[in-house]
Amino acid sequence: MTEGSKHVPVLLQIAIRMLNVRRGGVVVDATLGNAGHASEIARGLGPEGKLIGFDRDPEAIALATERLNALREELGAEMPQVVLHDVEFSRASEVLAGERVDGLLADFGVSSMQFDQAHRGFSFQADANLDMRMNPREGATAEQVVNQAGEKELADLIYEFGEERRSRRIARAIVRSRPVTTTAQLAKVVAGAAGTMKSERGRHFIHPATRTFQALRIYVNAELSEIDGLLKAAPELLKPEEGW
Repeated sequence: MTEGSKHVPVLLQIAIRMLNVRRGGVVVDATLGNAGHASEIARGLGPEGKLIGFDRDPEAIALATERLNALREELGAEMPQVVLHDVEFSRASEVLAGERVDGLLADFGVSSMQFDQAHRGFSFQADANLDMRMNPREGATAEQVVNQAGEKELADLIYEFGEERRSRRIARAIVRSRPVTTTAQLAKVVAGAAGTMKSERGRHFIHPATRTFQALRIYVNAELSEIDGLLKAAPELLKPEEGW
């Protein structure tokens, strides 16, 4: 198994306990990642159960498949049915086509796996092309956004999705520095415009580009509308409580 597949999600056991996984159930892991949660869910479902996973990131699907195949070798006949979908979780209702499930888990936001993969462009900790797409097969990249959006549009999205008070100053600096093509270049431009920034409690300093990178990631991946779509669909996806 790859090093990334060994990652253990934060609060794993608490999440599994709250999900109340039972043998023979049908459970959706809407944010599959490298199957940290899914593996534990599978252990509780038994051979009569079914695990359904969603992730729009093809690299995550590959890692999850590897990890779940290894789990299948471990559990043998106790392994539940596993069905993985490499699409956005907002399409869960469409994909499941009326199938009702007993539980649904979603761990929103970017995964540590995506941050760790420098070539994906999510982080300024290593220099890489500005991409930030969770699904690298479609949609505009962060590079396209920072180089093609108008200054006001750029300032608005940095403020809305990053809660960055210096969004106008940062957007102006980005526009003046175009073309901006790498994570290191963008971080340097933002840092030059924004200066140092204390944490919310004022106890330590965080990189001045942190909120701008967050904003671009959320915007590029339409994260808030994706979450909204899943939450609206959840009541129709889940079985009535008495059925579980």
